[in-house]
Amino acid sequence: MHRSNTLRDTTIPLAGGKGAIPALGFGTLIADPVAAKKAIKVALEIGFRHIDAAEIYRNEDVVGTALQESFAEGTVWRKDLFVTTKLWNNNHRPERVKPALEASLRRLQLDYVDCYLIHTPFAFASGEEQYPTGEDGRPIYDSDVTLLETWQAMERLVDEGLCRYIGLSDVRLDAVKEIVAAARIKPAVVQVECHPYLPEWELLEFCQQQGIVLLAFAPLGHGMEPRVVNDPVITNIAQRVGKTPAQVALAWALQRGTAFLTTSTNPDHILENFDISPLPEDALQAMQHDITTRIRLNQVVDTGLPGFVPREK
Repeated sequence: MHRSNTLRDTTIPLAGGKGAIPALGFGTLIADPVAAKKAIKVALEIGFRHIDAAEIYRNEDVVGTALQESFAEGTVWRKDLFVTTKLWNNNHRPERVKPALEASLRRLQLDYVDCYLIHTPFAFASGEEQYPTGEDGRPIYDSDVTLLETWQAMERLVDEGLCRYIGLSDVRLDAVKEIVAAARIKPAVVQVECHPYLPEWELLEFCQQQGIVLLAFAPLGHGMEPRVVNDPVITNIAQRVGKTPAQVALAWALQRGTAFLTTSTNPDHILENFDISPLPEDALQAMQHDITTRIRLNQVVDTGLPGFVPREK
């Protein structure tokens, strides 16, 4: 891992030793398209070089427009940007994987993505409906395709140059171990909910042993209760080091070895999330040992239904 004194330029090497991921990432789960485009462009102007998208966010076209405008304006070059998007659950059948990525690339207006993730390990019924449901309102799952079969189709995308790295998202440790044991191309990134109230130490240790980057989403708790940024351990550290509670939580994420994603439409908050500096060792120890609240805010790992993504009515 390469860190600067401010942490904002931190990068983490990716599997194979040929590249690195910018540890500070900007997530694009913003429902309003006008606000989304503006926020992405502000994030790039401030210095974020990792943009995280997904088919299920239904705004890859907006992300693509923001990127193309930023390229044209000279804010950033494509070669200096790390773009991630994700395969949705209804496209897990191997024959649907490549067309799904090709459709994402068209919307993003890119020739390739740097990283393509299986959004969840749950396969929904194959077809055009993103949320196929039965009469009981529950998802219809596809039991005739395995996660490994989907992964093998993902590997072929790397072979064809449509993406540089592949990974998993919204998974538990056992599923990561299953893929690592059988994969020809091992996951480069595992993206999961991770914050001081859900530190995922065991998963982080395994990923680091395997050279996998653990990418934390909701590193500030997604603004939900109990609020991570109101934790007394974090607020006390923030007061002592002259940073905001959010900056303390994000610095902790980087210093323990994870990358992270933040999302905001407020330019001041986008800058705040980028302007982070290292914490002293005693602060890191307090974060690890004195915070005792444990809670998962998004149950996607149990159902494949992403709790933070608005559903179409």
